[in-house]
Amino acid sequence: MSLTPLDKNAIRQAYDRAAASYRSHAVLEREIESRLLERIGFLRQQPARVIDIGCGPATASKVLADQFEQASVIALDWSAAMLRQAVTAAGGQPLMLRADMHSIPVAARSVDLVFSNLALQWSYDLPAVFQEFRRIMRPGAMLVFTCFGPDTLMELKQAWRTVDDRPHVNNFPDMHDIGDELMSAGFAEPVMDVERLTLEYPSVMAMMRELKGSGAHNVAVERRRGLTGKARLLAMQQAYEQFRRNDRYPASYEIIYGAAFAPAEGQPMRTAEGEVATFSIDALRSRK
Repeated sequence: MSLTPLDKNAIRQAYDRAAASYRSHAVLEREIESRLLERIGFLRQQPARVIDIGCGPATASKVLADQFEQASVIALDWSAAMLRQAVTAAGGQPLMLRADMHSIPVAARSVDLVFSNLALQWSYDLPAVFQEFRRIMRPGAMLVFTCFGPDTLMELKQAWRTVDDRPHVNNFPDMHDIGDELMSAGFAEPVMDVERLTLEYPSVMAMMRELKGSGAHNVAVERRRGLTGKARLLAMQQAYEQFRRNDRYPASYEIIYGAAFAPAEGQPMRTAEGEVATFSIDALRSRK
């Protein structure tokens, strides 16, 4: 979840524009995706339905469909252009679904595995997302996800602070806060850990082009509108020089990994109205 208020329409438009170039720029996203896919080895049962939240070009969705041949796999994204790229790459399987992760058009208690790679940082309401995940998950279903942590792009953030006080890089919650939200949503056995990676670029502008090409550029509500002036951009690049290592410019990323299981029927969930427990009618019938 971004702690920086974000322009939802700008996020969607950014990924629509980046769709055609995403595969060639999203080097980090592909690497983290491969590491997250390794973590589904802890899945306790063969899934009948899998959903990939924020699927992008659906490369992970295709891997999941190949791994779980008997499962129905849904690739969900809110960018229509990304889904068109996914259809071209993946064909008829998995099923493509355009939707917002805060309101997923899937039946309650129908999903066995929720997979989400580097999408949750675009949430404007993380508690609502986790509650929605729990709604669609069967008891015992597994959730695995990644998102960016607060030290992501710390060099770029500091460089821009020397230029103005507008948001240029999003602020993200830390691992402990996200874990607390999982617990509040009633998830069982949450496991959180963090990894720090650094990518190096030949120039600051090469890094900026990579970010834009992967859809991850400034969409803060309070961002400066219009083109960035040459003087301000040059000032940011000069401030970035303090981080240069020989002829390379580093960009730090903090990657948060999370895993948890949907609880048994009746496990309470914290809401604004207090703790609420829910049961399916079938679960109540089975107790008689």
